[in-house]
This record gives sequence, C-alpha cells and structure tokens, in this order.
Amino acid sequence: MSDLFNKIQGLIKAGEVLISEHGYDELVEDSLSIREILDGVGNGAVAEEYTDYPKGPCILLLQQDRSGNPVHVVWGVPKGLDKPVVLVTAYRPDPERWDETFLRRRKK
Repeated sequence: MSDLFNKIQGLIKAGEVLISEHGYDELVEDSLSIREILDGVGNGAVAEEYTDYPKGPCILLLQQDRSGNPVHVVWGVPKGLDKPVVLVTAYRPDPERWDETFLRRRKK
C-alpha cells in the first residue's frame, strides 16, 4: 500500500475531506453517493499514482459502489498542503478502456 493511499485514508477517517465541484457533478451523473464512496475507500486498490501532479499528489483508486460494481475515484491533496483530501472525480470505468480488473488501461 502506498504512503499516499495511507495518508488519504487517514484524512478521510479524520473528516478532512473536500468534494470538488467536478467531483459532485460526476457523482450525480453516475448515481453515486458520497457516503458509498467514502465508505469504500478502505477496500480500494491503487490503479495509478501521480505523485508529481502539478496541483498536488493524487491517486486513482478502484473502489466499488454499494452493489459491488467498479468505480474509479481520483483523490488528491492540494500542492503544498497536508490536508484536506479532495475527491477530484468519481466515475464508472469504461470496460473498453480498462482491462477486466479495471486496474490497468488497455493498450491502444
């Protein structure tokens, strides 16, 4: 498990969470609740990690919705800050773009 993932889990447990406007829009679009996303972090798997992202380090987690379906969630910490963790976006991954595990992008 990555240090960034551990940090994100700790911030969520501490209630240090911000949902971006884009994140809210994507949650609504895919009929996902904030509660199921927050509750699913503990069982998430890191698909990609972007430690040098210009806006701050972030990770793409594979999580599950309440029905067990895959959901990708991008969590980040603003550059130069220790908190909060920001839910950048959440969406249902396209099986055409991801392998059967939804952890690796398909080669084009």
